[in-house]
Amino acid sequence: MAKRHYELHVAGCTRQLPILNISDKLAIAGFVILGDTEIVENCAKELASRVPKDTDIIMTAETKGIPLAHELASVLGMKKYIVARKSVKAYMENPIWVEDESITTAGKQRLYLMDTDVELLKGRNVLLVDDVISTGGSMKAMKQLAEKAGAHVVGEAAILAEGDAAKRKDIIYLEPLPLFDAE
Repeated sequence: MAKRHYELHVAGCTRQLPILNISDKLAIAGFVILGDTEIVENCAKELASRVPKDTDIIMTAETKGIPLAHELASVLGMKKYIVARKSVKAYMENPIWVEDESITTAGKQRLYLMDTDVELLKGRNVLLVDDVISTGGSMKAMKQLAEKAGAHVVGEAAILAEGDAAKRKDIIYLEPLPLFDAE
C-alpha cells in the first residue's frame, strides 16, 4: 500500500491517488479510471465541450482510455469509436501496426488496428483520447497508426496532463498532474 497520496480534483470529483515509484528517481500518482463511472462520465461531459468541432470519430488505445472514449463518443452522439489493440486478436484480419513506448509500460509494445477499423478511419478526422498524457509516447504511436490508416488527427485529449505535458498548448486536458521524486 502506498505511503503517499495526491489529492486530485477533476470534473467535480475528488480522488486520493497513491504515489508510486516507477524508478529509483521518479514517482507518479496512480490514476485508474477503470470501474470509476462517476469520474468517466463527468470528465467525458467536460471534455466534450473542448472537442474540435470537425471531429468525426474517436480513437484510443487499450486499456485505460477505453471507458473515456466510450463515454465521450456517447456524449457526442457518435455510434462508434476505435480501439487500437496491444496484440493481434483472432478476429483481426489484415492488421496494421506501429511501435509504442509509454512511461507506464515496460519496454516497447505494438498497437494494432484491424482492417475494418482502418476502413472506418480512412479519410476521417480523428480525435485521439487517453486517460493521461505524460511523455506523449502513446499519443505519438496512436497518431502514427491513425495516419497510417489514412485518417487526419484533429486533436489529442486526456483527462490529465502529467509533468511537462501540462505545459503543452497542442493538447486538450482537464487538469495537470504533477510528477514526484521517488522515495
